[in-house]
Amino acid sequence: MTHDHIHENLQTLQTLQNDFDYHPHDTLTLSMVSMVSTAPRALGPAPAPTVKQPLRRPTLVRKRDDTDMEFNGPPSPGKRAKVSFDSKVQVRIVDEWEKAPELIREEVHRALEKQAAGDNSSYDKVVEIYTAKPSGEDAPSPTTIKNYTVALLGNVSLLNKSASTLVHALLDSQWLGRDEAYVTLYGRLLRNLVSAQAGYLTDVLRMLVNNLTSAPPSDCRLPNYAVVRRSQIHSRSLTAITYLLRVIPSASSILCPLLAQTFPYISESRRAHTIYVENLLRLVGSTPELRSEVLALITERLVKIDVQVQVDIEDLAEDVEEGLVQGLKRIRGGPSHESDDSDDSDDDSVTSDETLDKEIQRTKDIKANVDKMDMIMDTLFAHYSPTFSGTQTVDAEITLDIMLSQFATIILPTTGCRHTQFLLFHFAQTSPLFIDHFVGACIHIAFDRSRPAIARQLAAAYLASFVARGIHVPSQTVRDVFDYIGTHLTVLRSAYEQNCAGPDLRRYASFYSLVQAIMYIFCFRWRDLEAGPDEHVEDDELPLVDSQERIWTPGVKEILERNIFSKLNPLKVCSPAIVSEFARMSHHLGVTYVYSLLETNKRLRLSQFSGPMHSTGAYNQPERETALSARRDESYQQLDEYFPFDPYHLAQSKRWIEGDYREWEGIPGLDDAKDVDSASDSEDEDDPGGEAEEGIESDDASDSS
Repeated sequence: MTHDHIHENLQTLQTLQNDFDYHPHDTLTLSMVSMVSTAPRALGPAPAPTVKQPLRRPTLVRKRDDTDMEFNGPPSPGKRAKVSFDSKVQVRIVDEWEKAPELIREEVHRALEKQAAGDNSSYDKVVEIYTAKPSGEDAPSPTTIKNYTVALLGNVSLLNKSASTLVHALLDSQWLGRDEAYVTLYGRLLRNLVSAQAGYLTDVLRMLVNNLTSAPPSDCRLPNYAVVRRSQIHSRSLTAITYLLRVIPSASSILCPLLAQTFPYISESRRAHTIYVENLLRLVGSTPELRSEVLALITERLVKIDVQVQVDIEDLAEDVEEGLVQGLKRIRGGPSHESDDSDDSDDDSVTSDETLDKEIQRTKDIKANVDKMDMIMDTLFAHYSPTFSGTQTVDAEITLDIMLSQFATIILPTTGCRHTQFLLFHFAQTSPLFIDHFVGACIHIAFDRSRPAIARQLAAAYLASFVARGIHVPSQTVRDVFDYIGTHLTVLRSAYEQNCAGPDLRRYASFYSLVQAIMYIFCFRWRDLEAGPDEHVEDDELPLVDSQERIWTPGVKEILERNIFSKLNPLKVCSPAIVSEFARMSHHLGVTYVYSLLETNKRLRLSQFSGPMHSTGAYNQPERETALSARRDESYQQLDEYFPFDPYHLAQSKRWIEGDYREWEGIPGLDDAKDVDSASDSEDEDDPGGEAEEGIESDDASDSS
């Protein structure tokens, strides 16, 4: 081959390279035929041309077969080899994002180094990988996303504070909608990131916690991926949280405040509360070390909803009552002013309509909160139930201890709580041991003089209500509690009577709350206080009037009489509804007769005993007493008829306490006579028995909250 022929071949190769726009590292494979010798034929026949296959090196372009290039027949001895190309071949430019993983890793490494030195050009391109919309035309392919994430995994040491833009782009990326392989890779990256750069731990946990809410994620449907359901998104987030807590146990101190901050507000929907509470309970199942704090958080928010419902109901009732009063005033005074101005009546009509619309909306809001509370209660019942369903286990005892801690720190100090405490009411009755634990906790608080007076009063109310309403509370426990309270009352009475001038709730609140407790217990569990607990007397065999034959366990009558007829005069301070029902039943059952004392109490004013210590005015000055204020002050100086386990009316979750709850049971004969003689009793105002305006049974029937 001559020098000219070689030169021409090199030019051909250069032209082909330019036409294909090859990168320096790319190689074009050609099948070339050796050029024949131009020597004269006289030298003899030319040997057959030898075709050699050139060595093929790896290339990023599509492989091409022999049909990509064709030669026009055998080469002529007098002509140069001619190369032709198939016009059907499609030439594809290699996409920049489909680089080899090694190249991407080196690119990310150099971009982070340059960014640290102040050059953001390459760094910004890496950020764009995670900020690009998956549905956009310039969106990187799944393989590219994966390769860049792998590259970041190998460079976490460079993801310091200066690279926060890239880290937050990574955290905001739509990783939850991708396949399991990528989710696992992403989880490893989060683990290595927070291990190497602890400053990002809060941001990482906040992102994961936000994915536990009801906010509909936009990454459920991504191009080139199967649809990921919301439940799976929540599961992936919970798995990531659990994974991080195992690697960094101290992360729980950051996680718990974030869980509280993310908890839905009261105004948010029932669905929002349902999803978040269920996810928190799933988190408790996978991370037992968070059980106490997470359950306390749920209980705390449940109590807030519970109390808010009661406040809203009371406010609405007051506003409706006030509106009725104003309406009566307008009706009574209206006729004399009708001729003044007809526009006034139109204005009143508009105002009335606006008020009605507000009341309707407030009623809807109350119902919405009741539904939220009902749902959370039902969810918690279902969560706790498996723990207590079997025989007594260590886990059940631990769980009950957690619930008792919540009771002492969250439920008990909150006045007006109406339903939350029924969780403890139900599960404490699953075992006699647990009944003793709850009763003991209430007694401990009620008799602890180092605690605030209001805490002791509420503990006494919980104790009495649980013993009275708990159908699984045994008779022996009823008698033990009654006797224990009586012993403590003797101590208090001895200390208070020396300087007692008359009934005074401010001075002797603990004494009155315990007396009200034993009266309440007596009204519900009087059968358990009779002597001979193994002997059952049928209700229809009870005498209607003469009840002197009844024999009570030792101390029952003495405890009641000594405290009721003491100088402290508890019947004047205790709730009138409880006092009237106790008076009726104790007289019928032959325990004691208190109507004469009730008549005497009608002539007493509690304000005369409280004196200057009782103050409701500003600057601690006593109000000047009038007929109206004296009547009002009587209720302020009496105990509330608050018993925490009054009837439960949440529709969905009510099923859990069926079989645990003791409804009011009247006394046969006594209640029948009351129904028959109700008309004559209302006419006879001098009948001492008529003073019981409402019995405890009416409280059960009228409770609508």
